[in-house]
Amino acid sequence: MILKNIEKICLFSLLVLLSSSCTTIPSHPKAEKHDTALVMFGDTRIDPYYWLSYRDSQKVIDYILAENTYTYAVMESTLELQKRLVSEMRSRKRGDDITVPVYMNGYYYYIKYEEGKEYPINCRRKGSMNAPEEIILDENEVAAGHRYCQIASIDISPDNNYMAYGVDTIGRRYFTIYFKDLATGRLLEHKIENTTGEVAWTKDSRFVFYTFKDSLLRPSAVYRHDILQPYEDKLVFSEKDNTFRTHVFTTKSNDYIIISTSNGVSSECWYLNSKTPLGNFKLIASRKNGFEYSVDHSGKYFYFLTNYKAKNFRVLRAPTYNPNLKNWQEIIPADSSVLILTMEAFKNHLVTTERRDALTKVKVTNLQTLEQHYIDFGEDVYIALPSINPEYNTNLFYYFYTSLTTPGSTCEYNMTTRKIRLIKQNEVLGGFDPSNYESKRIWATASDGAKIPISMVYKKGIEFSKETPLLLYGYGAYGYSINTTFDPNLVSLLDRGVVYSIAHVRGGQEMGRHWYEQGKLLNKKNTFTDFIACAEKLIADGYTSSDMLIAHGSSAGGMLMGAVANMRPDLFKAIVAEVPFVDVLTTMLDSTKSLTTVEYNEWGNPNDSTFYYYIKSYSPYDQVKEQDYPNMLITAGYNDNQVQYYEPVKWAAKLREYNTGNSEILLWVNMGLGHSQSSGRYSQLNDEAFVYAYMLKQWGITD
Repeated sequence: MILKNIEKICLFSLLVLLSSSCTTIPSHPKAEKHDTALVMFGDTRIDPYYWLSYRDSQKVIDYILAENTYTYAVMESTLELQKRLVSEMRSRKRGDDITVPVYMNGYYYYIKYEEGKEYPINCRRKGSMNAPEEIILDENEVAAGHRYCQIASIDISPDNNYMAYGVDTIGRRYFTIYFKDLATGRLLEHKIENTTGEVAWTKDSRFVFYTFKDSLLRPSAVYRHDILQPYEDKLVFSEKDNTFRTHVFTTKSNDYIIISTSNGVSSECWYLNSKTPLGNFKLIASRKNGFEYSVDHSGKYFYFLTNYKAKNFRVLRAPTYNPNLKNWQEIIPADSSVLILTMEAFKNHLVTTERRDALTKVKVTNLQTLEQHYIDFGEDVYIALPSINPEYNTNLFYYFYTSLTTPGSTCEYNMTTRKIRLIKQNEVLGGFDPSNYESKRIWATASDGAKIPISMVYKKGIEFSKETPLLLYGYGAYGYSINTTFDPNLVSLLDRGVVYSIAHVRGGQEMGRHWYEQGKLLNKKNTFTDFIACAEKLIADGYTSSDMLIAHGSSAGGMLMGAVANMRPDLFKAIVAEVPFVDVLTTMLDSTKSLTTVEYNEWGNPNDSTFYYYIKSYSPYDQVKEQDYPNMLITAGYNDNQVQYYEPVKWAAKLREYNTGNSEILLWVNMGLGHSQSSGRYSQLNDEAFVYAYMLKQWGITD
């Protein structure tokens, strides 16, 4: 009820603001200061805005709504531009569309979209695409009456008669699992709350295993659920180490249920034959610090993608009757210049994806002969990754490839004949022609000599100069690599003369596992200095100037934005930080907060003085100081339990207090969302247009 009232108040404030057509922008809100002393290792930090973390306090809500009202007043002049941007982006999307049908266990599954509807409709046809269509889940019906709706997963039972699916209608990433009888179309009476939203079915289609999320959002336990006796769930695994996260899944072969638990640097897996759901899970290899492995299955073997004696990972296998570590045998060796990203086991083949020098390759291994070959794409592509491949007994592999200038394509590859067939290329309407755009890669040199790749895309014929508007995006955390994929929304910027660039900074894995390790824990500052080096390179080479350079990042990339704002504010015209993780030290010291303990291996545990002082030395909120800051747009989600809303709210208040220049610090808190943007495919465009309009305004582009 509190949330509903907040949304009504927020909507009312917005309607009043927009209907007034005000020409006078009010003064920005000024947050009250109430000093709170935070003491650790004899070090005292004074936080004057700690009170803003008191969620649902009327005083806090009033302040946030005042911030939103001010932001809308500042952005009112862009309302027509936002409408045009939404219209442009929507015109490139097909209202009616269908995904590539995926064959699984006798059915073809696909998703269709209908004109004007926000959410997908999940369908299947038995045996052939000429068979009658069966709608198994219309997500528009699930989302009805909710401002936000996310379906975590749709899992079909082996007998094809039941469907389990997870739903989150708040945005806090606690999913409720529902069960549907596909023969009758009715929902079963029971449901399971506080889960990851995914299940692993057993061979008899009677039991599912699911992962429970605790009060800290940590997937911490696995339960067995009997759909015939649904109120007596059995705990089968409990992860006691609060730095580990747990996951349960069925192998593609459907022969085994796997429990995997990991803390980012160590992992441990357990297995159970899916024909014996009441049996006990067996351990494969015990956890050991720095030892990671994942498991798949085919025939007589388990296959392991592991960093065991291999920093960039390798693939080994062991017989299912005795998969202990001592029996692991290598089939794909390690290569210091190649990072193995993924592994997928079919009945006759194993497919792995690799990354070398920020580009990807796909390798196929024949599991009988162990002969290996790469898929020949016939051209250099920036990204090639597995598509959806649920069928085990097949020689067909589906992959997705794209580039910054080429819309994504789904292709079918016959692993036996090695023939490629284009199934579908994502259609971009509105006269889009990829030949009108080009991309390139340049390299910046970091302060320690490391070469940092920068990917760029722009409209052909552009003349680079100090007046060129350039957007530089960065992330750099969790080993997540920023792929150079095509984004049809980005065309609205490119067609207005904007150059879009990605800084592939350390903390990702674009250049291998070492690229990640050099951007985490006590090496975290490399992420920030890498981004600065990229910005300096773009300016020094005449692609743009600091007066026309905007930096953009979200979540952990928002931390990056906060750090570079403190370190080199002079480099940027403006900075956009969406749901930024900026109060790093305070959050990581509070083990009662969501996900804190499972993040220790990414940032470090500040209960250790070495990590405490290192994190403090870069934590954006702690390092705000008196200086001229660039213009900034900061966003937050009130329901966000990954980056709590108050981190960006506090940060914006502190930036305003310490900013010695005339720049504008804007804060927008979406009162109905969590960490992600709007869930509907059309409503997402409004979020995108708002950010784009802000950037275009900074560049002085008004049409």
